[in-house]
Amino acid sequence: MIPRLDDVPGVLGEICRRRLAEVSQRPFGSVPDVGQSLPSFSRALALPGLSLIAEVKRKSPSQGDIAPLDAPAVARSYEQGGARAISVLTEPHYFAGSDEDLRAVRRAVGLPLLRKDFTVHPSQVPEARALGASAVLLIVAALGGLTGDYLELARRHGLEALVEVHDERELDLALEAGAEIVGVNNRDLVSLRVNMDTAPRLGERARSKGFTGLLVAESGYSRPEELRPLAGRFDAVLVGTSLARSGDWQGAIEALMADSR
Repeated sequence: MIPRLDDVPGVLGEICRRRLAEVSQRPFGSVPDVGQSLPSFSRALALPGLSLIAEVKRKSPSQGDIAPLDAPAVARSYEQGGARAISVLTEPHYFAGSDEDLRAVRRAVGLPLLRKDFTVHPSQVPEARALGASAVLLIVAALGGLTGDYLELARRHGLEALVEVHDERELDLALEAGAEIVGVNNRDLVSLRVNMDTAPRLGERARSKGFTGLLVAESGYSRPEELRPLAGRFDAVLVGTSLARSGDWQGAIEALMADSR
């Protein structure tokens, strides 16, 4: 159940191939399970108004260095500001994340956590659960026709999945695979350009095809007015760079979400 990554272009392909090489060297079951029930990711996103998934993010291929964050301290500020879930990057080379960040955030807050990584090997799914995540990220551009298999694997391990798409073809694959939470990324992962029309366009397409699950808009959001086109269309928005860079993480959330609750 290893995806074919040779055909995945751009930075996404580069990251995924490197991640697969690393993960393949680790033994299955190397991370002990947290042994506790975890809060529901989908229930948090389905609360009234637009839910915020706030991201702990130190750097990215498109932005370079963002901020030298202390993951649990930032997560506590996010929770105090009203975030309903937290995304924790665990990819070390391009995003400066770590598994320990996820463990530390799990200890620090009571919110559901998304493990934000590049899932390209089956072992990463139970590993996410063991580290304390309620949900795992599945990127259709990387997994292709295996998206449904990874969805089923996540369910078997008690995890939910944010299934990320970037265009119409990927959206259709996600819906055919049975995704219940679809994330629409405004960023083209080949060119790294952001098009803020992508989420509204694909969100409308998903609903027109009868999708009744949860929709999450991703990438490029930093101001309250940018969230207005999501009202009534999306259940949640994932915001990373603008919050992480703010230095006032609680205040930044309160300002961003003032009109969206």
